[in-house]
Amino acid sequence: MKLLVIGDVVGEAGIDALHGLLRRIKRDTGADFVIVNGENAAGNGVLPRQADDIFAAGADVITLGNHVFGKQQIVPYLDSRSDVLRPANLAPQSPGRGWGIYDGPQGMRLLVMNLIGRCDMKYGPDNPFLCADRILKENEGMYDVALAEIHANATSEKLAMGYYLDGRAAAVWGTHTHVQTADERVNPKGTGYITDIGMTGPIVSVLGVRVEQSIAMFRGDLTEYFKTAEGDCAVSGALFDITRNGKCNSVTRVWERWNVR
Repeated sequence: MKLLVIGDVVGEAGIDALHGLLRRIKRDTGADFVIVNGENAAGNGVLPRQADDIFAAGADVITLGNHVFGKQQIVPYLDSRSDVLRPANLAPQSPGRGWGIYDGPQGMRLLVMNLIGRCDMKYGPDNPFLCADRILKENEGMYDVALAEIHANATSEKLAMGYYLDGRAAAVWGTHTHVQTADERVNPKGTGYITDIGMTGPIVSVLGVRVEQSIAMFRGDLTEYFKTAEGDCAVSGALFDITRNGKCNSVTRVWERWNVR
């Protein structure tokens, strides 16, 4: 099985790039299943119509992160969709769900869990490591392959999760920091890993935001609400080649440019 994961979609520009490139990337890579992080589609959060757009572009599952409730309109949508995942280790009364089991190629059952880190994330979710243990234990025998996204600020926390789940998940990848890392690997016990898969959005930007606005913030100037940058975009992510027994053969970074007309 080939799993394609796509990094944080930023703004309408990111959604447009996804529509322009995702189906071709799927065809060129032979991807069987696609997971897209959509938590920045509305800048801070995602609207239901934008989630629908991401599915229309070719996603099988949408993951979210610390901005999951940035747009309150998403709350009833989360409760109605099993293929949109908020972080599993949020408070148990939170709307939506943090993991799901989905039909993969050739009858494979895919357990996808969405975790959020705790280092410098400004609020206190449950322990993501213990949460991952609980999800795997509760679903033992009900899935063939486990997959995990860790939406975290600290590279150390993401790396630790990759090794913690080594041999128990076929793939672990990081999101949130929007910069694609060059450390793709297969860990010693067969888990494919990359610290951050990057973002889908404007190339000339600071994490998707207009350059001048980001510089002004770091200078200490008064700023207005952040706006998505303009210009050509990129779709960023990673491709995991996974065997039926839940091991990863290889991890390949994906980066494709979308020229805005």
